[in-house]
Amino acid sequence: MVWETLSQWFGQAQQGLYEGVVQPALYHLGMASWMEDAFDATGWLLVGLIQLVVLVLVIGPLQRWRPVEAVTDHQSVRVDVLYTLVHRLGLFRLGLFFALDPIWNALFGHLHVWGMPSLQLEDLWPGVTDLAWVSFILYLLVFDLVDYWIHRGQHSWGWWWKLHALHHSQRQMTMWSDNRNHLLDDVVRDSIIVIVAQLIGVQPAQFVLLVALTQLSESFQHANLRLWFGSVGERLWVSPRFHRRHHTIGIGHEAQVSVRNRKARGNNFGVLLPWWDMLWGTANFELRWDPTGVRDQVQPNAAGQLRDYGRGFWDQQWKGLLRLVNRA
Repeated sequence: MVWETLSQWFGQAQQGLYEGVVQPALYHLGMASWMEDAFDATGWLLVGLIQLVVLVLVIGPLQRWRPVEAVTDHQSVRVDVLYTLVHRLGLFRLGLFFALDPIWNALFGHLHVWGMPSLQLEDLWPGVTDLAWVSFILYLLVFDLVDYWIHRGQHSWGWWWKLHALHHSQRQMTMWSDNRNHLLDDVVRDSIIVIVAQLIGVQPAQFVLLVALTQLSESFQHANLRLWFGSVGERLWVSPRFHRRHHTIGIGHEAQVSVRNRKARGNNFGVLLPWWDMLWGTANFELRWDPTGVRDQVQPNAAGQLRDYGRGFWDQQWKGLLRLVNRA
């Protein structure tokens, strides 16, 4: 009943935003042929607006209440705000729509014609898994497990780390830092998620809610907030303390004695649930609040130089490409 009520409220808000703002704008721009796709995009825009409200009105005050450290580099935080707006307001997703959606649609269209099977999680246990809340939990577990291994890959594969290192280079981590990623890093990650979504048959409404929940939780985890969930809670959901340990200089992106899995390049890779870290020996539950960043930002290389990850949005993107081709 709650699920149906929330879906109804969201649908009404989406319809109102579409008819009041998006549809007139498309007519004015002569883009009436995009009406159907624009309605779906309006849903993502609405989700992003709701998230921004929660960030400003809920997580922001929490940061000011119990900050881990004083924010002195306001420029770097402003750049993170730009990353957040690009992603949460759908600009990055819009770019993917034009660049990759035709490719994905053609690929999966051919695969389905050729008989590619799909695992419909809602059909696993008729009468149980087809319940909205049960299927949502199943999808959450599957996508969170996939995200765990994506995160492990970002730290383990050299070429991927060269892109992902941008995310870790923020020395002043705040609630805006979640989307501080190289665009190619996001393209790779989102492409994997699209493939998984196609394979398990997640419903669009469920997928939107999953993404919204994940993004909000990640914003909270990155907050400059001295908060943990207690010895039990820390093992149920990823907290700001748990994730900050992942961003700690050296500890978060290098193999450590305190991590049971010696092959892991870092620890605390879980996105929503710490269970996967506990299962594969990459969990670090030390109650500490250390500085964040990447070791090569503070420890000179053999030539006595520190790595520069860039200051502005495009500077950071360009330097990421240079790292990828071993030019920076």
